[in-house]
Amino acid sequence: MTDKQKRDEIFNTVWRACDTFRGVIDPGQYKDYILTMLFVKYISDIRKSKLAEYEKKYKGDTVRIERALSRERFIVPEVEIRDKEDKVEDRFMATFESLFDRRERSNIGELINILLEHIEDVNKAKLHNVFRNIDFNSEANLGQTRQRNARLRHLLEDFAALDLRPEHVGHMDIVGDVYEYLIARFAATAGKKAGEFYTPAAVSETLAQLVAPKPGDRICDPTCGSGSLLIRAARQVGSNDFSLFGQEMNGSTWALCKMNMFLHEVDAARIEWEDTIRHPLLVNGDALMKFDVVIANPPFSLDKWGQEIAADDRYNRFKRGIPPRSKGDWAFIMHMLATAVEGKGRVGVVVPHGVLFRGGQEGKVREAVIQENLLDAVVGIPANLFYGAGIPAALLVFDKARKTHGKNKVLFIDASREYEQGTNQNLLRQQDIDKIVNTYRNKKVIDKYSYLASYAEIEENEFNLNIPRYVDTFGPEPEIDIAAVQKEIKDIEKDLKKIQDRMDGYLKELGFVK
Repeated sequence: MTDKQKRDEIFNTVWRACDTFRGVIDPGQYKDYILTMLFVKYISDIRKSKLAEYEKKYKGDTVRIERALSRERFIVPEVEIRDKEDKVEDRFMATFESLFDRRERSNIGELINILLEHIEDVNKAKLHNVFRNIDFNSEANLGQTRQRNARLRHLLEDFAALDLRPEHVGHMDIVGDVYEYLIARFAATAGKKAGEFYTPAAVSETLAQLVAPKPGDRICDPTCGSGSLLIRAARQVGSNDFSLFGQEMNGSTWALCKMNMFLHEVDAARIEWEDTIRHPLLVNGDALMKFDVVIANPPFSLDKWGQEIAADDRYNRFKRGIPPRSKGDWAFIMHMLATAVEGKGRVGVVVPHGVLFRGGQEGKVREAVIQENLLDAVVGIPANLFYGAGIPAALLVFDKARKTHGKNKVLFIDASREYEQGTNQNLLRQQDIDKIVNTYRNKKVIDKYSYLASYAEIEENEFNLNIPRYVDTFGPEPEIDIAAVQKEIKDIEKDLKKIQDRMDGYLKELGFVK
């Protein structure tokens, strides 16, 4: 079986399991249950595989087997449930198989919660709080007891068909890829909420290639969502010589990101749960941590982003000016610039077009950033690429190495007209991504596609970065053949006269006209 067939097999099995929740709860919620159960099945199957390996290796020596299992990536504990009189009511290993064997129990939702709690407790360094926002016994989300139990039983029966043991799926990146693909499919059905946890793969890939992470780089996403952008940036390195950092404000999305990292075997990733602007947690003492690459798709034009704390910000992130309360785009950009390593840090960010030209405080901040020679490129991408947001967007690339080179030119790329039109969403094709990246890396000037603008030109445009000011996409108006147009008009008039005469004949036959 090929890798693609294995991926498809896992994906189709899990996607069928989603039928348990469709029409019952919002896709933005049921993704948490589905992806959490996938994670439980994953660590259970890994344990099953390792147990068989160690039983063979140590010839049934229980002590040595348990010692070896305790050194694995995740420890699977024993669960002991006691009654009101403190007598042991039930005892089982915290595995998927234990849940499946108990799927007919009237308290199956409670048992799943208990199992998750035990797994989290014994793996605190990795899983602390990861399952805190997931409640498999929720009446509000999953219905009253009889309905809830039926849904959870169906869910367990669907997942029982999966085999995620390494010897079956091969390299475990296949499971990670399926996890990301599922997140993408959930995003497609989540409407406006999709932007809270997912950046389309083609956009993530483009931005990751533009910032070009190198071996040894520390890579950070301060609004990391479910972590797909970080994963794609890491893949650009071409080896395991990187470190990942992220921060996410939404608790359930943060949990998805943590699981995403583990399923891609990036166990050392540091992912924090808090508001990046108000409470940045990626710090060293009293200073922000610094990164070689900072990459993000922040929420577009976020209202109430934290303006109230900006003037007294202890990290001096808003020294260029404070963005308006209802538009937090430049606040996130300034945070990213503040966390990029001086003299070499690279920053890539997805923004709405308003960031390029809005005036007021945003205009002043934009002017200051350009005057500091930080902006390297502005890339316009097609509209309707993002789930739940049809507006066009742009990619901004900043490079702190530019500060030592004087007033460099800024590359403008208009890639907004090159894409594949989909039924509900447009798509960047591989050829479109390649063209953007090659144009940027080689600083190419291509007619009606890209332009290198000098500082003087940008200054003349009052630091307005609206792409049409620099990339002329207008073609010459086609010449009009006056004689041909006149002939066409006369032919139309003749046809119209014939139709009118025929109509008059019909009306006379019907007696409406004498």
